[in-house]
Amino acid sequence: MRDYNAEAQSRPDKRYDYNFDEIVRDYMMKRFAPHFAPGAALELGCHEGRSTTLLAQHFDDLTVIEASSDAIAIAQRNSPDRVRFINATFEEAKLDRKYDSIFLINTLEHLEETGPVLRNIHDWLAPGGHFYVLVPNADAPSRQIAVQMGLIASNNAVTPGEWAHGHRRTYSFDTLEADVRAAGFKVEQRGGLMFKALANFQFDRALEAGIIDEKYLDGIYSLGMIYPQMCASIYLICGK
Repeated sequence: MRDYNAEAQSRPDKRYDYNFDEIVRDYMMKRFAPHFAPGAALELGCHEGRSTTLLAQHFDDLTVIEASSDAIAIAQRNSPDRVRFINATFEEAKLDRKYDSIFLINTLEHLEETGPVLRNIHDWLAPGGHFYVLVPNADAPSRQIAVQMGLIASNNAVTPGEWAHGHRRTYSFDTLEADVRAAGFKVEQRGGLMFKALANFQFDRALEAGIIDEKYLDGIYSLGMIYPQMCASIYLICGK
């Protein structure tokens, strides 16, 4: 049995979330928001609610499913009272409605089996709705550099630290698209967020030292639109 509360926690030797993660989330919303339409929204996996608070700025009707009760307790404190939280796994959750927008942000890589969950999401998505899925990119230059340094075995390896935080796989565009298409989705848009030559902790140190600034971040965001396969995260926007 997996301990979802333990997976959500930071370890003394390894942070779960970095400042760079927050930056990527902000740019993610910049990319996704133009596609938003009115209606009910569903977020699958919220950790401590950082994406939830951003989504709540756009959706008055927002439901969140999260397996970690500890994470939900924190997310609820950080979110508007109107956000509805359900403490369940995606396999066990029972929903009695359809949603116009569904978000799976940095979560698909945590699943034991992706097929059943993606098929559930397909069932929960309203006709004409959009499914937004974003995952860390196995082919990011920072990861390829780590392979060349001998720190990880291959681009798609799951490191011990990632495994401890619940990661069960890594994704590149081909494997991500294969999984969502197998569940019946049609890919309407694909892209990458933030050209990434540094590891997250290196980005944080460079930001703290003033070596890089907001202008640099805007630059790697724009460069990511030219080289999506070399970004920190990759995403798909899908319909039925």
